[in-house]
Amino acid sequence: MRTKRTTPRSGIARRTRLIAVSTGLVAAAAFTVPAANASDASTFSTTQLKSANSAVLKADVPGTAWATDAKTGKVVVTVDSTVSKAEIAKIKQAAGANAGALQIKSTPGKINKLIKGGDAIYATSWRCSLGFNVRSGSTNYFVTAGHCTDGAGTWYSNSGRTTVLGPTAGSSFPTNDYGLVRYSNTTIAKDGTAGSVDITSAATPSVGTNVIRTGSTTGTRTGRVTALNATVNYGGGDVVYGMIQTTVCAEPGDSGGPLYGSNGVAYGLTSGGSGNCTSGGTTFFQPVTEALSAYGVSVF
Repeated sequence: MRTKRTTPRSGIARRTRLIAVSTGLVAAAAFTVPAANASDASTFSTTQLKSANSAVLKADVPGTAWATDAKTGKVVVTVDSTVSKAEIAKIKQAAGANAGALQIKSTPGKINKLIKGGDAIYATSWRCSLGFNVRSGSTNYFVTAGHCTDGAGTWYSNSGRTTVLGPTAGSSFPTNDYGLVRYSNTTIAKDGTAGSVDITSAATPSVGTNVIRTGSTTGTRTGRVTALNATVNYGGGDVVYGMIQTTVCAEPGDSGGPLYGSNGVAYGLTSGGSGNCTSGGTTFFQPVTEALSAYGVSVF
């Protein structure tokens, strides 16, 4: 998955950082977390949980992601291998009296944006994945990750960058992670599928929903939704909100690729995560409904 922001940073430093992201993933496996006791559930008020959630954001520790778990009644904070005990203590200290509302869950590897891309799409210096083909009236577009479109001008369908797809028409990252590209090449066939599934609508999945992800690096993979409205801190000020958290694996270059159901419902766009598709990992997705609403486009 690839890092992007609405206001581009300086080119050389930015690209160097992205290359480091694309090569720095470490194999990850699911980390066993003890089941919560009945006494652990529903002991914190909505106000306390919101306060604890805000405290994690205020602590500003890269390599963390968090969401409220309705079953345990706590804010589950996932920390990657780069987060130290001192930083965990910093998070708890920021929560103060509400520190008990936090449940820390460790995951091996590093939470990164995955640089490179369903079908591969190429910008000047990087590769991502096409999310969903969309349209507004008679104009055709596709959506992908915002950290991919940030700073990107023209997009191509081949690594030699000779077959033009079209220009970036919109980009939002951080806070969100979605972008829009307008097709200027009328000879390119555009269909409404993701992987081999015909996409007919878009919605937000529920926790426990079985989902499919397709990307240009690792192809089609499956998993399930483990949390909604997750916040992810990629570091360097790159914080995104409202993410879908899943057990689907992903690797660099899968960024922007589609998350969907076997029923043809579009769910999200690949943002980032930890691990790989050999040992597994945790991956986060930008809800696609937000991108469709922002740009006034629809799947077909």
